[in-house]
Amino acid sequence: MLELIAQKIAGDIVMSENHGAALRKWRGVFKLTQTDVGILMGISASVISDYEKGKRSPGVKFVRRFVKALINLDKSRGYPVVKQIASSLNLNIGAIIDLKEFSTPMKLDELVTVVDGFIINSNMPRDIAIYGYTVLDSLEAIERLSGNEFWQIMGTTTRRALIFTKVSTGRSPMISVRVSPVKPVVVVLHGTKKIDPLAIRLADREGLPLIVSLKPTPEDLIKSLRKWFSEKEELLTV
Repeated sequence: MLELIAQKIAGDIVMSENHGAALRKWRGVFKLTQTDVGILMGISASVISDYEKGKRSPGVKFVRRFVKALINLDKSRGYPVVKQIASSLNLNIGAIIDLKEFSTPMKLDELVTVVDGFIINSNMPRDIAIYGYTVLDSLEAIERLSGNEFWQIMGTTTRRALIFTKVSTGRSPMISVRVSPVKPVVVVLHGTKKIDPLAIRLADREGLPLIVSLKPTPEDLIKSLRKWFSEKEELLTV
């Protein structure tokens, strides 16, 4: 959910015809001073001012740090602004546990290793490029998410792994994927002890590899995914 909101803010800044005005607008939305943001970014308030006045042009790295500072400062206050934005976007906060976008793709075999899992349906393509993941609480997602909200949980790309936790048999998650107007490139089920044959048939029909994760808890699963993500991002900055 935080990743989606960060993407919305960053996208608004980058696509704006006046980057400085967009930076100033979002700082105002979060009710923060130039000094507040500058301290967390490790720069002076005057530098923030230069960007907002158009004297400096923000690059991708600056925008990322700026947005991260806004959200982290909001976190220290209990996420009042983030919650408002989530509400305006109709995001179901309880359904989305974690979400990331990748700068470099993850291979299917890498995903299988990271989630400590195995592919349960056969004859699926192995050369799939995965550019992100969304981890969902399956109970919240199935009960609360509308078809339109499935677009939102896909983030900036549908070429992602859709990961359901708290799964019993996998039947309901795969039915949700089947009827959704947008599809992931792979589905991961966590928590299941016995897979419903219908879930496998639906995955086959959609041409989606269906992975069962054996990680002990959802927290372990997310920790492993974030570790892979962090290591890849560090390599890109070296």
